[in-house]
Amino acid sequence: MSYDLVIKNGSVIDGSGAPAFHADLGIVDGKIAMIGRISDKSAETIDAEGHVVAPGFVDAHTHMDAQVFWDPLGTCSCYHGITSVVMGNCGFTLAPCAKEHSELAVRNLERAEDISPKAMEAGIDWTWETYPDYLDAVEAQPKGINYAGYIGHSALRTYVMGERAFTEQATDDELAAMCQNVQEAVRAGAIGFSTSRIHQLYTDEPVASSVAEWKEVRAIVNAMSDTGAGMFELAGEQTYRDPDLKDDWFGRQLELAVESGVPYSWGLISGKAEPQDWRAYLELLDDVAAAGGRMFAQVHSRALNSLVSFESHTPFDSWDHWRELRALPLEEQMVKLRDPAIKAKLVDIATDPGGKAFPNHWGAMVSQPPNWDKVRIMDTVEGEHRRMSEVAKERGVPPAELMIDLALEHDLKLFFRTSAANEDDGDVLAMMRHPHTVVTFSDSGAHVGQIMDASLQTHMFSHWVRKKEAFTLEEAVRMVSFEPASRWGLHDRGLLRMGLAADVVVFDPETIGGNMPTVEHDLPAGEMRLKQTAKGIKETVVNGQVLLRNNEHTGAFPGQVLRGPLAGSNT
Repeated sequence: MSYDLVIKNGSVIDGSGAPAFHADLGIVDGKIAMIGRISDKSAETIDAEGHVVAPGFVDAHTHMDAQVFWDPLGTCSCYHGITSVVMGNCGFTLAPCAKEHSELAVRNLERAEDISPKAMEAGIDWTWETYPDYLDAVEAQPKGINYAGYIGHSALRTYVMGERAFTEQATDDELAAMCQNVQEAVRAGAIGFSTSRIHQLYTDEPVASSVAEWKEVRAIVNAMSDTGAGMFELAGEQTYRDPDLKDDWFGRQLELAVESGVPYSWGLISGKAEPQDWRAYLELLDDVAAAGGRMFAQVHSRALNSLVSFESHTPFDSWDHWRELRALPLEEQMVKLRDPAIKAKLVDIATDPGGKAFPNHWGAMVSQPPNWDKVRIMDTVEGEHRRMSEVAKERGVPPAELMIDLALEHDLKLFFRTSAANEDDGDVLAMMRHPHTVVTFSDSGAHVGQIMDASLQTHMFSHWVRKKEAFTLEEAVRMVSFEPASRWGLHDRGLLRMGLAADVVVFDPETIGGNMPTVEHDLPAGEMRLKQTAKGIKETVVNGQVLLRNNEHTGAFPGQVLRGPLAGSNT
């Protein structure tokens, strides 16, 4: 037998959780054709001696709906062994939406997911109206990795209701139209329906989906259920530490999960306001399972970090004195930051704004500097990262002065890290270990100027396998491949089995991990983003073709649109 690609001499970890074994992998026409000892000819051979051969990783929580039109590789996900992603989470999609009304869909994405409207305007050729049209448009793009997608509630509402979607409830006819659109989308291959009950616009008004009453969400989910396919994903409601609100919210979720019968998922973190509240949500998962429903939480492998630097954003960009400085090119900023008089003015206002309030990066007015106890110096990828307050005390300077000094020592390239959630590694581990959670929550494609979590899968191996020894290699591979693939219905992915799609990652377990993020201006219209590559990954194979070799693109674009089970049927 002749093979298109053979991966030889590797340690195969097949995604099932079974122990590793030494074998070769033979690939023909994008499928795994043989697992064993292979001596037949092959058009291409990868020597995986000393490396793990695993299924490609799956990231089921991304917002790459816009990025797919200007970034054919699928960065930064592709750099971290990810071969398939699910986009359209939290109700934010670009379809359904006609081109002449694109501002409505862009408005939701700009605020809720911090995606540059300039990049979207410059990078998207808007050729669709319905969600099936959108999937066809993605299909036509060159793609490095595979994409599945939800139809999003916010785009759906604005498509049916126009501007009223941001302020009013749907009429019966409008709700019927939304239900019909979701059914059509699922029959065309949408993986399901997503919504948000919590996100807001820059005006502090809710996004379109957050305006809807729960009965609208319930009707749409049950209409999707009537097709026999589709899953439901949501960003949940704020319960404001009110036990009655929480009981009501949990009760509605359990009821909908059981009555609809669809797989049902949401993100879970350990928040600062209620650091142990996640335990109640795990109990909800157990309760739903006991009642016969299918509900699971998406969890992260580390703290959710916001990164700032002089190359991207600082907390003081709009503050007096800082505003003028930050408008200058970085080289000129460095000169002025070394001027003692200018530096003193910057430090003074950053230490005590004198009751003045200034807009932050998200448009909210702030009148206090950051809590420096929570800001850490990200001088290495893995850490431990020291607190700004501690180092400032040691040096005998105000934290704002320390920020300037450290930044200058690193040519303004140093990042300062603030954790928004998951600060306790013990909490993170407990959430990952629960039987009804899945490690997948990167938000890739969103918040690209402040968050870089596409590396959560490589972090599993560098931190939880290698450093903490909390999981075996086999457990970690299963957690980032088979488990998300099976939960999201990608049944030909996430396992190395004969006949399944040949999505494969070849990596060195001793070195796999993220590199230090960098600031790049490579989005359309020159917009800025954070970029993070990885080390220790030898090859990334998508549908039988080598996409990346040592994280360098081979020129291939083997990615596909992964459509749901009803695609092409008349159901």
